[in-house]
Amino acid sequence: MTVSLLGLEGKKALIVGGGRGMGEASALLLAEAGCDVAVLDSVMERAELVAKEVRAIGRAGMAIEGDILDEASVKKAVADAEAGLSGLDILVTIVGQALFKPLLDVTLEEWDRDQSRNLRYFFVTARAVVQSMIARGVPGSLICIGSVDGAVGSPMHAPYGAAKAGLMHLVKSMATEWGRHGIRANAVAPGSITTPRLPETAESRALMKASVLPIGRPGTTRDVAGAVLFLASGLSEYVTGHSLFVDGGWMAANHFDPRVMATKKSNE
Repeated sequence: MTVSLLGLEGKKALIVGGGRGMGEASALLLAEAGCDVAVLDSVMERAELVAKEVRAIGRAGMAIEGDILDEASVKKAVADAEAGLSGLDILVTIVGQALFKPLLDVTLEEWDRDQSRNLRYFFVTARAVVQSMIARGVPGSLICIGSVDGAVGSPMHAPYGAAKAGLMHLVKSMATEWGRHGIRANAVAPGSITTPRLPETAESRALMKASVLPIGRPGTTRDVAGAVLFLASGLSEYVTGHSLFVDGGWMAANHFDPRVMATKKSNE
């Protein structure tokens, strides 16, 4: 696959949450495809390290520190990225965290926090980027990270699941409102992904092996970055308002273990 086929040479990308994990992998893969990249992270040192790696690939890379829960901080970060890269063509947001707690024990404060850090921040960031895109008269691609938990029930972390469902619906509305400006909006919905915050362990490997999962392994940050690259590129120029599941076939599988029924029948 060539850079020209992807159509990303010289494009400008802002990666929100780009300092590690899926954000870092996406930033570096976009840089390999020809993008200049602004890396936004809550920890400046992480952002600087990734921006340095982008520059080592031969593309412009800049680091930005910001708080995605603060609207003023988000607007400033977007403005800084545009100024530093001379515009923006691509927004990738990879921020999210789940509260694990029974619904009956979730406080309103906890509910609101999960909505803010999984859904609200994307609305704020995307709106700031799109306002500039429309003003400059340029097309663009918006990509957020959803989750399989936004498509199926999420016991013990329902606020997160509800927020991700909202995120995956929001891109549909963004696609319909902003499509006439040449702006596309899509989500990537990962399954179980090995990240610095959720590293692969013997327990997670055993769980994947025991699961009725076609690919039978946890995903990698590179797996997610590949989907981000596709949705950012010209290969997906007629794709908008969709959620691309990167889940090893998790959503396609029947998670009922047939061995349970086999054991039941043998005991009858």
